[in-house]
Amino acid sequence: MTELSALTISEASKKLANGEISSVLLTESIFDRIEKVESKIGAYITLCRDKALEMARASDERRKNGKSLGEIDGIPVAVKDVILTKDIKTTAASKMLENFISPYDATVIRKIKDAGAVIIGKTNLDEFAMGSSTENSALKHTENPKAPGYVPGGSSGGSAAAVAADECIFALGTDTGGSIRQPASFCGVNGMKVSYGLVSRYGVISYASSFDTIGPITKTVEDAAIVLKYIAGNDPKDSTTVLKSNKELPDYTKFLGEGLKGKKIGIPEEYFGEALNGEVASIIQKNAVDLFKKLGAEIVSVSLPMTKYAIATYYILVKSEASSNLSRYDGIHYGHSALKNKLPNANSQTLEEVYLLSRSEGFGQEPKRSIMLGTYTLSAGYYDAYYKKAAKIRSLIKKEYEDIFKKVDVLIAPASPFPAFKFGVKLDNPLEMYLADINTGAINIAGIPAMSVPAGETSEGLPVGLQIIGPMFGEDKIIEIASAFEKNRKGL
Repeated sequence: MTELSALTISEASKKLANGEISSVLLTESIFDRIEKVESKIGAYITLCRDKALEMARASDERRKNGKSLGEIDGIPVAVKDVILTKDIKTTAASKMLENFISPYDATVIRKIKDAGAVIIGKTNLDEFAMGSSTENSALKHTENPKAPGYVPGGSSGGSAAAVAADECIFALGTDTGGSIRQPASFCGVNGMKVSYGLVSRYGVISYASSFDTIGPITKTVEDAAIVLKYIAGNDPKDSTTVLKSNKELPDYTKFLGEGLKGKKIGIPEEYFGEALNGEVASIIQKNAVDLFKKLGAEIVSVSLPMTKYAIATYYILVKSEASSNLSRYDGIHYGHSALKNKLPNANSQTLEEVYLLSRSEGFGQEPKRSIMLGTYTLSAGYYDAYYKKAAKIRSLIKKEYEDIFKKVDVLIAPASPFPAFKFGVKLDNPLEMYLADINTGAINIAGIPAMSVPAGETSEGLPVGLQIIGPMFGEDKIIEIASAFEKNRKGL
């Protein structure tokens, strides 16, 4: 018998609807699972058992009265700890915000609450979402449930680990340059990066505002489609969101496909270069490309020449935005304050000393590196040489993707050029760590959607993710292809 904690959204929703289980029972099974494995995994920074059970009881009462709110009503969810949750700590895995309790919910939290989801807790991440392994967290160590001793990926490593370890039914993460897709790939689960503007960013602690997106991490493609129905749509509080409400957007569950006849799938040669791990390349070829051919899809070799500039462009732009976003944490307006906590004779300290102490104590190495790099590229004399040039290249990369999607339905590539790596291997080499985004960063530059779907495992048992990339607001196409891939791979 399948443990309740191992259920998908679709499975759990059906059992709730026909009265086989209650939301309270399902939620308690999640906390039982957490009690059993969390000491080894470390997915959560904060757990909310009492609040979660209260939400579960409310869900059961609605269902009893025939007023169920839909597929995620009563379903336990984990939330990346960079998304604001009213009356629950939101730390961004940083000492700077270690004790911050938000007075309001992010729009995406309000939406899942309105749909009846049960919030289990807040998950670990790289500090301020800056990293690719979750090793940069100042508060917690998170293991890869599929490979002890290996990183879970990042920055949404805690959310991916929670889903992979059945410590929730689904999770929310954020993706700035691969932070949903890469940990999903490393942990063997599904992770969707949505089109920029499809899901409101209001109430999310920003890394880079013109890159950040929120998306689901799930056990199946169908579950991702279900969650997307509830979190997508216009938000008056976020002017970058689409004009359509979630009710006017398509029902993404209607696009779950099985066949691929007539579909044209592009394989960008730049994503299959020398940097690609041999086993990853073999798995993508045998388990994805060959399968797509058998299912009737036309495989087309394509080229994206601007890809070679993507990593440099991405890091110049995101670090510049990060530097600006992090400036608010000065110990006076927001965040950890040396004035209140550390100085015995605060009145004798200068304002500059308070700033320096607060920021040096509150920020870890990666946020400090972001501040230095971003401030440098935005400074007089370097703005034109770096930031302005990168902004121009961003436009060219976006145009290149727009043109390629006139020729193919979707693109496929590995979500990461390598599988999960051991702790500490890349931590002392920031440039090598940044290369973890080589297959994902360009997607955020272009603002288009992409999804990582489990494609197989290496000889060491390390999961490998297939990345399916679609045109702007082409989530329906991605879900159709990903669903067909998932269903037919299970039948092999």
